[in-house]
Amino acid sequence: MIVDATVVGSGPNGLAAAIALARAGHRVRVHEAEPTVGGGARSAALTLPGFVHDLCSAIHPLGAASPFFNELPLVAHGLEWIHPDIPLAHPLDDGTAVELRRSVDETADGLGLDAGAYRRLVGPLVGPWDQLLGEIVRPILHVPRHPFLLARFGLPALLPASVAARRFFRGERARALFAGLAAHSCLPLDAPLTSSFALVLGVSAHAVGWPFPHGGSQRIADALASHLRSLGGEITTGDRIASFADLETARVYLFDTAPGALERIAAGRLPDRYRQALRRFRHGPGVFKIDYALSGPVPWRAEACTHAGTVHLGGTLDEIAAGEREIARGRVPERPFVLVGQQSLFDPTRAPAGKHTLWTYCHVPNGSTADLTERIEAQLERFAPGFRRLVLARSVMGPVEVQAHNANYVGGDISAGSHAGLQLLARPVLSRDPYATPARDLYLCSASTPPGGGVHGMCGANAARSAMRRSL
Repeated sequence: MIVDATVVGSGPNGLAAAIALARAGHRVRVHEAEPTVGGGARSAALTLPGFVHDLCSAIHPLGAASPFFNELPLVAHGLEWIHPDIPLAHPLDDGTAVELRRSVDETADGLGLDAGAYRRLVGPLVGPWDQLLGEIVRPILHVPRHPFLLARFGLPALLPASVAARRFFRGERARALFAGLAAHSCLPLDAPLTSSFALVLGVSAHAVGWPFPHGGSQRIADALASHLRSLGGEITTGDRIASFADLETARVYLFDTAPGALERIAAGRLPDRYRQALRRFRHGPGVFKIDYALSGPVPWRAEACTHAGTVHLGGTLDEIAAGEREIARGRVPERPFVLVGQQSLFDPTRAPAGKHTLWTYCHVPNGSTADLTERIEAQLERFAPGFRRLVLARSVMGPVEVQAHNANYVGGDISAGSHAGLQLLARPVLSRDPYATPARDLYLCSASTPPGGGVHGMCGANAARSAMRRSL
């Protein structure tokens, strides 16, 4: 088949780009190196028969909120969102947990003396969430449609999370919640703009929740692939592209890859200056991931954790900040900040009756070979005494294994690029159209472009629009 557009990589962004092009009437073919589509949105039986684990991404507030996904009939293609009773719980050493609930007021009521401050900081951003998200998912250099709303978000978002947490809140509960949200940035919490991650994730919990797909994250990719095929798009799997000679002739080529892969594959089709910029693109910390098959639910000390889809293990603001600072210095923290997903509490398809899965990871220096199994399990035992007695099997992946599952995660970097310094704004270069390359037929559509990581498809949709404006 002669095609108008070739897409390399079938992660959510590659599939989103292909769908946007196919909806406009273009003939599209997607090439995927792995046996299954999905990139960072895939699931597999990693431990024992009957246990379904998410290989990378698991909880999807931005997927449920995605303006592009919400234009598509993904429900008709098998996607069903599950909303846990509590989006997030953050246990503390006193045996209680901070609860991030769908209701702003219920969340604030659990923060004691900081209830009013939380309502004032987060509340005004929840109602206009759709407008705010519309600004965030666009390229950094754009004319705002809602400048006052963007300013209301942007002024606190510019602050380092460690500064904002102390400026806005007086108590440890609110500060700990804010720190855990900000730690998703994979940056030390004294870095500028880390508050933006806390605000986006916190507001999204109230506006759309922190859901996950029934049956596993693979269902997102499968629904996108099914919709693409219904539009006439073609997908080939087990089809690794090593050079441009491996691709068919097309009018445009979109790469759902890391910048380094685009530079290697496109080689002489790009000018030297741009190739150098791609080679300078920096990757952030990696992750150390453990998936568990358990004989029962986790025995949390804090009751709220038994009703939460996501649990943040890290204690106080100071403890989380210290751990993330160690990673930025190239060291492994003694007490890592651990992210935990409890999908099987709410989705019985994830494990045999009476059994459970647990999805966990922590940040480590890029490419680290350290084994953090004991440190992750120490954090679990700290807040859920007796956890180890439930373990039936483990799947352990360090940064090397994470990259082996998805080549875009260079050195285990699931954010597809460091957020440090100007690179939060310049992904992969600072431009009004960061998806376009100097070659009019080549585009980058991966999470290494704005708005960055997360299963939302907006990088791909934005890149497809760029390609249609310039080249199709």
